[in-house]
Amino acid sequence: MADTFAGQTAIITGASRGLGLAVAVAERLVAQGAKVVITGRKPDALAEAVTSLGGPDHALGIAGHAADTEHQDEVIARAIAAFGSADLLVNNTAINPVYGPLITLDLGAARNTVEVNCVAALSWVQKVHAAWMGKHGGAIVNIASVGGIRTASGIGMYCAGKAMLIHLTEALAVDLGPDIRVNAVAPAVVKTRFAAALYEGREDEVSAAYPLKRLGIPSDVGSVVASLLSGDASWTTGQTLVVDGGLTVAGGA
Repeated sequence: MADTFAGQTAIITGASRGLGLAVAVAERLVAQGAKVVITGRKPDALAEAVTSLGGPDHALGIAGHAADTEHQDEVIARAIAAFGSADLLVNNTAINPVYGPLITLDLGAARNTVEVNCVAALSWVQKVHAAWMGKHGGAIVNIASVGGIRTASGIGMYCAGKAMLIHLTEALAVDLGPDIRVNAVAPAVVKTRFAAALYEGREDEVSAAYPLKRLGIPSDVGSVVASLLSGDASWTTGQTLVVDGGLTVAGGA
């Protein structure tokens, strides 16, 4: 499997708070031969991640805001310039700026959530399609959430945005076939800085609802993302794979 992604370049967008999942995906892809370009808002964190991935021969980190179209253009152009292609895209960026009921939600925060979590993901797809995949093909994975399948109290707008991302995944799969596959993964709580507020100080209590009796770690999702990007999933598109330790089948949200 060391050469599964040999000769391919992956762009992996980061998260506004921490790069745990993005780096887990990148580690898996580099181990299987890919070059990776990772994005995020903190240059220092990106530099550390690039070092951990083997340095500039294997990885490139570019800081910026995921919803900034100029940043998107720069990332894609530099990926192609540095490594020769832009074959794989992982839309991992997400924000959840507020917690509370939808009835009192600030509409500016609602718009920003949709802009970053959904519209930006679509923009990345459009741009990588124009720059590379439209002529050469490729594979895309969007990081959704079980919240896009079953809503959760206090994060209704985040869940609604993830539901939109799942629908976008299906629509893009229809639009972009046969040469570009588009899938999604829907994790439950994964132990990253982004999700820390959902489990810190009560991890045993939260994980008790999971049949596997533990929360996810980034590599649990990274391995699934890598599989969906690989040729092993060559007849899979428009699907959202739930990665949740059994939470949803046990009746959890």
